[in-house]
Amino acid sequence: MNDPLELIDTWPVDIVAAGVVDVDGRVASRGPTDHMFRLASISKVITGWAALIAVEEGSISLDDAVGQPGCTVRHLLSHAGGYAFTGPEPISRPESRRIYSNTGIEMVAAHIERATGFGFSDYLTEAIFAPLGMASTSLRGSAAWAIHSTVDDLVRFVRELQSPRLLDAATAADQRSVQFPDLAGLVPGVGTFRPCPWGLGCEIHGSKQPHWMGSTNSPETYGHFGGSGTMLWVDPVAGTSMIALTNRDFDAWSTDAVRLWSELSDVVLSRRRSDR
Repeated sequence: MNDPLELIDTWPVDIVAAGVVDVDGRVASRGPTDHMFRLASISKVITGWAALIAVEEGSISLDDAVGQPGCTVRHLLSHAGGYAFTGPEPISRPESRRIYSNTGIEMVAAHIERATGFGFSDYLTEAIFAPLGMASTSLRGSAAWAIHSTVDDLVRFVRELQSPRLLDAATAADQRSVQFPDLAGLVPGVGTFRPCPWGLGCEIHGSKQPHWMGSTNSPETYGHFGGSGTMLWVDPVAGTSMIALTNRDFDAWSTDAVRLWSELSDVVLSRRRSDR
């Protein structure tokens, strides 16, 4: 196979586009890279980046108290705040287990709105989308799952993750650093892990197996998959990142999706290593 991305042609989806971004500037893509997809939970990675921009500009702190007693912005971004997947009431005390929560991410977005005086959609545009030239990207609802974008625009965002321009390198590194490392938790649709490492708005591969990221991705790999059938990871050790967006909900092909995403990741990494 000359192009590892040819594998997406076999996926059981109607529309799929993918891209591979290397730190040396190379970009490979396949499919309609200008097609608009709902990113679903990949939105959390972008929201986490926006939160760190708000931290650097002094609008908020990761230690700001938000929600139930003992809960902070840092807890909420790393699914350690004790909030359920949805719903306003906490179901556990902070920092007791990793509970995957859209509510927590939405609470951070609301905190940024209160602190800055900007609607979160406008804040994302001013802080990230406009500076990076992501002209086709917009928030259309929840900060946890409602950003819509294209592969072309996500290539621009991945380049920012690889070589930050909007954040100081030390601040950016905090996003992909494991927060509350001893916590166990569930990755929805994938499995329960002890520990279940998470950064600020992004999942961290760690030693999770089996997993939607590749079996040969480094433990430091971070990213997210989305319930709309989307995935994005950045492997800082391999110097390679991958994006794959589809229009088929994850729940309709979850077992196949985890297997096929992992398979593609391993093939991409193998080809990149052989090319160097």
